[in-house]
Amino acid sequence: MLLMTSVVSETGTVVAELRRRGIGDVDDSSTTRALYSTDASLYRVVPEVVVRPRDADEVLAVIEASRATGVPLTSRGAGTSIAGNAVGPGIVVDFSKHMNRVHAIDVEARTARVDPGVVHAVLQRAAAPHGLLYGPDPSTHTRCTVAGMIGNNACGNHALGYGRSADNVAALDVATAAGERLVLGRDLTTTSPTLDALRGVVAGD
Repeated sequence: MLLMTSVVSETGTVVAELRRRGIGDVDDSSTTRALYSTDASLYRVVPEVVVRPRDADEVLAVIEASRATGVPLTSRGAGTSIAGNAVGPGIVVDFSKHMNRVHAIDVEARTARVDPGVVHAVLQRAAAPHGLLYGPDPSTHTRCTVAGMIGNNACGNHALGYGRSADNVAALDVATAAGERLVLGRDLTTTSPTLDALRGVVAGD
């Protein structure tokens, strides 16, 4: 049996907490909340506030504000999900406005280092002069973001040849709900309390 704690949230409280933590792009206007209440699905869920982080530090600050106020957090890219993955009742974090750059392309290693909000087509244009491409190519490639593709394990017409998104990720820089920042990858050894707990669960099964 678990003891559950009731959480009563007020929009003003979470907005104040976000701003107190130095996050610049915080919008709780009725117009913006209405715009972010839908994605490509049939669902409509009006968020309390929309945040557009500028860097990883602001992402961590949003997570801390979410934990402090008990307001749930939903990550959003281009809102192309047809399953309602990009809508939520609390804080919607839009990565597409500021965190949307291709930082580097390593031609020899055939890898690219990108922000979560970079659009698939933008990455393809950056890679093309080097004779490279990012294999998964969903029908929404002109607007979907790479992090959204990874979250949904998107594929596309050429998935049989190039694999799904999960098959085309070398490493991820992630933040957990506990506010822990981790770099995870096939060839990386990462230790953390979160990973140790997950390994314990897997070992128990």
